[in-house]
Amino acid sequence: MMHEATAYGADTLPPGIRSRFVAGVNGLNVHVLEAGFEDAGRPCVLLLHGFPELAYSWRKIMLPLAAAGFHVVAPDQRGYGHTTGWDGAYDGDLGSFRMLNLARDALGLVAALGHRSVAAVIGHDFGSPVAAHCALIRPDVFRSVVLMSAPFAGPPPLPFDTANRPEDVAIQAPDVHAALAALPRPRKHYQWYYSTREADNDMRLCPQGIHNFLRAYYHCKSADWDRNKPFPLRAWSAGELEKMPTYYIMDQGQNMAEVVAAEMPSAPEIAACAWLTEDELSVYAGEFDRTGFQGGLQWYRCRTQHSSSSDLEIFSGRRIDVPSCFIAGAADWGVYQSPGSLAAMQNSACSQMQGVHLLRGAGHWVQQEQPQAVAALLLQFLQEFT
Repeated sequence: MMHEATAYGADTLPPGIRSRFVAGVNGLNVHVLEAGFEDAGRPCVLLLHGFPELAYSWRKIMLPLAAAGFHVVAPDQRGYGHTTGWDGAYDGDLGSFRMLNLARDALGLVAALGHRSVAAVIGHDFGSPVAAHCALIRPDVFRSVVLMSAPFAGPPPLPFDTANRPEDVAIQAPDVHAALAALPRPRKHYQWYYSTREADNDMRLCPQGIHNFLRAYYHCKSADWDRNKPFPLRAWSAGELEKMPTYYIMDQGQNMAEVVAAEMPSAPEIAACAWLTEDELSVYAGEFDRTGFQGGLQWYRCRTQHSSSSDLEIFSGRRIDVPSCFIAGAADWGVYQSPGSLAAMQNSACSQMQGVHLLRGAGHWVQQEQPQAVAALLLQFLQEFT
């Protein structure tokens, strides 16, 4: 059971960032971090984190954005951190974690804070598709969008011309999961693993403890892990997917805690990790120790169940028509994990894509690993296109 959450104290946050709660947001009591809140009337920038992260993940870029004149808001999203009002049971209210409701959370928070619109919505990892759908569905409110680490390929397509070509309806795509399991080295996709009943306990109750689990998880998806040398994959096939590291395409018999334990950094490597100190890691470990991981895992369950995304088909064929850009680490496999998505984002999903930036010296946690470079790119984008 989760213990009651309270606002962060000054010992947790950099000076100039405050922690507070916003009640009555789509059934949630939302915990937010804010910077640039002193003056009314500032344009708002909304920052949406991914998994397994928190609003705290944005701490290093909030103050530079606030110094440029923005009201910067980063919530703990539904299922995470100090935000309450969500159902964390595996057999609970899964529907509340569907993408349209996550976008509704963002819209409700913006309204509750007294903003008719935001200058930009910026999403990282699983926050990226939420930001993308916010801009896709309500461009009047979300007037520009920055996607980080996870490219957006567009809304799901509707089956086309099936009345005239009924034979195509019966054609089934190959089962990539069966093919992964049948490889000489049997594998499984991490998102489908995250959708299993066991995943939360595997991580929450892992032998190494949550702190060390997160240390290894963050390490092996960062530029600090020297085997992160990503490249585009040719197809959504077992033979291509197995080229990714085991934190994406896992060995069949292992859970995620076991996968990353093999890559636990040494004590000198931990001491040298300036982008995530032990004190900073303790904030994450404390939160996930309190809440578990199931709230975030519910998002994956909605993604892997086709029925949970069928309502997005109403936007089939729509593009993001507000100014957009993409930022990721050059050592981030997330850019390529969905083959073809990066090209689709640039060529069809976004009509005003202003740039794709892959930053050296960063892996998946780009805004923490290279905060100065990310802040500079964001400010350049915001000053030019908002």
